[in-house]
Amino acid sequence: MNKPYVDPKALAETVAAVKEQPQLGKVCFSLHSKSIGGLRMQSETGALSQNGQPDKSRRGKFTLETDEPVSLLGSDKATSPAEYVMQALAGCYGVTLAANAAQRKIELNSIKLDLECDIDLNGFLGLNSAVRPGIQQLRVNVELESPNANRQQLQELIEAVQKNSPIRDTIANPVEVVTTLR
Repeated sequence: MNKPYVDPKALAETVAAVKEQPQLGKVCFSLHSKSIGGLRMQSETGALSQNGQPDKSRRGKFTLETDEPVSLLGSDKATSPAEYVMQALAGCYGVTLAANAAQRKIELNSIKLDLECDIDLNGFLGLNSAVRPGIQQLRVNVELESPNANRQQLQELIEAVQKNSPIRDTIANPVEVVTTLR
């Protein structure tokens, strides 16, 4: 098993650079997506921009597909959008936990996350306007193994991840979503 790890020196250098030049903290991710039949969508990564400078090496580097389970009218040939939301949160929790552990000189042997989310189709299908169409609750159970941290220190990592995870913040707080027809 590979241990979760962030190079503490590289992390400190990044923190110092962003502290000195806050505009370096401005990052824009992009994704290009198209339908590929039924409810399936295929996306590929676009250019990443940091401080307005594009990194085109990520364009098309990764491909993702979504579909829905058969019980939700899909063909079950790919991960569902709800599962991608949970994966995005799991990935961000992993990064945030590893970075915060490195800052605290906590060694992590493993990070294990179990996630679940609840969606009420009455909202999605427009059957009840009082029911939100999105996720009503998202639960994350975290298991951390560390040779040099006690339970209190691990709990502090959980508190830090809830405070500093960009994806958790995106899910937990309103975000302006601008949708336009080209």
